[in-house]
Amino acid sequence: ENKRMRFRLRIFLSCGCLLLLFTVVDWLLRLKDERGELLFEKQLFLLLLMFQSSGANWGMVVEQRSQWLSDVCKSKNLWGDTHVSELALDNIFVSDRHNILFCQTPDGDDDEWKKLLIALSGTFSSVEEIPEKLVHDYEKNGLPRLSSLTPQEIRHRLKNYFKFFIVRDPFERLISTFEGKFLFNKPSEPWYKYTIGPALIRKYRKSSHHLRDTGLVFDEFVQYLGDEDGRKAMDWQFGQHIIHWAPYMELCTPCDIHYDVIGHLETLEQDTAHILRRAGIEQLGSYPPISPGIAHYNKTKVERYFSGISKKDIRRLYARYQGDFYVFGYPTPGFLLN
Repeated sequence: ENKRMRFRLRIFLSCGCLLLLFTVVDWLLRLKDERGELLFEKQLFLLLLMFQSSGANWGMVVEQRSQWLSDVCKSKNLWGDTHVSELALDNIFVSDRHNILFCQTPDGDDDEWKKLLIALSGTFSSVEEIPEKLVHDYEKNGLPRLSSLTPQEIRHRLKNYFKFFIVRDPFERLISTFEGKFLFNKPSEPWYKYTIGPALIRKYRKSSHHLRDTGLVFDEFVQYLGDEDGRKAMDWQFGQHIIHWAPYMELCTPCDIHYDVIGHLETLEQDTAHILRRAGIEQLGSYPPISPGIAHYNKTKVERYFSGISKKDIRRLYARYQGDFYVFGYPTPGFLLN
């Protein structure tokens, strides 16, 4: 009888702690600063850590993210169901077999998700069997772009399919993109090193005497990304390659499309399990092992990359990606801006 009473007491205390936690979370999400802006971005990662340590249902974190996104889109009058950009339609891939739409976000582990969806199409029995080239061969891999369908087919899938994408800290994403496309360029992607890089060097390198000295440096990449006027003509020239650094708000237009889950690379393990369950495919396939360290924000590395860049250029860069920081709950990088 005493054991039963102790068990009931533990259940009661656990429920009470969870109720208190949810009450505190709700209060934090409603806090406003002196400008009337919600302070969500400064609380989200504390919230995630609280849930991780408490073992609470991860669905609550996902729901809070979705609610915050909805509130921001409404408050900023950003909802726009009548039109989805061509960039977003090109960037969303369709799995008709499992009624899934996946918006790719380069440097957000998107290739692994595409491999999983390709494997689930039945052509391959596991992701390990999928040739790397096939992942990006959209005419043969069984994942058509949403833009390839008729307007009626697009509307049907946007309304009825499970929709998701993955984000990461915006500045860390840009560092990863710079390293992957310009610093350690793959032989299979020569256009970044031999076309885009030289074009940026010609426009942003300070001295014409040093045009051939080195490849593109991060400072020049940042200048390009923050150059609102000069960037537009170059983006048109670079075409689809800009998806590797275009803001998430442009890539996936989450204020135009109601996504079921927006995962974060920093909490990829929890988000992956939740996505597989919500999409109804957890018994059909498994996500590849997550690389050690991929989910950890590296502040030291971010500081090192931005150490030689002017505050003016950093502020211009932040102005471009401020929407991604704010909408997806990433803390403002005050250590760089101030």
